[in-house]
Amino acid sequence: MGDRLRLYGLNALVLNGGNGIGEAIARTLVKHGASVIAVDTRNSGVEQYFAEVKGITGMTANLVDADAMPALIQQAVDKMGGIDILVNEFPLSFEMPMSASAEKLEQLLKSRAALILSACRAALPHMKKSPAGRIINMGFLRSCFAADAQDACNRAEQDLANLTTALAIEIGEFGITANYVQPGGVMTPDSREVFRKNQALRDYCIKRSAARRIGEPVDVAKVALFLASDDAVFVSGTGIAVDGGRTGD
Repeated sequence: MGDRLRLYGLNALVLNGGNGIGEAIARTLVKHGASVIAVDTRNSGVEQYFAEVKGITGMTANLVDADAMPALIQQAVDKMGGIDILVNEFPLSFEMPMSASAEKLEQLLKSRAALILSACRAALPHMKKSPAGRIINMGFLRSCFAADAQDACNRAEQDLANLTTALAIEIGEFGITANYVQPGGVMTPDSREVFRKNQALRDYCIKRSAARRIGEPVDVAKVALFLASDDAVFVSGTGIAVDGGRTGD
């Protein structure tokens, strides 16, 4: 666990990697030896942001259109020569925090699933060549959902769990793993704005965490590092909650 070069020689593609959790993951993976492409939306400034960071290349792309994923994957492969680690997170636009709207939630989950599957299937031919193929799907932050929308939050996590399990079964024969990370209340730029407007939601997230605090992006990045490494070679089709422990309050 302490080997700073545990990902040496591996190529990682981190989607939505220009800030928050994605940025923390990109920086953590490169710190441990990986070459990283961090993709963010056009006008995000990601290319300039990482220009002076050794080992990380910023790249812009359309991250909300499933049909655009094959071209994005190919562009990354052309730059790196291959993909070993794929981190799937997407900047899906919706009003935060979401209330318990079944219709809106189903549309959101459908969009996320389409993006994940498109990215994974485009990357699969390249990841089959990898000695250490890893797919890591990121769940929605707790701040995406209102305090009275816990059922919707649970539904979103279960949907990601089901998708990731099915994906793990599909790709397991190629030695590729697929897992998901479910953040709790984590202080990202997006959640900071939500909490600024809705202090009651921030307090709710703190109360629901046994650690009695809001997490930091690096807390999530360390778990992504584990799943990306050989330490998790026999872990697939499962998820890890990064929320300080759930109290059930």
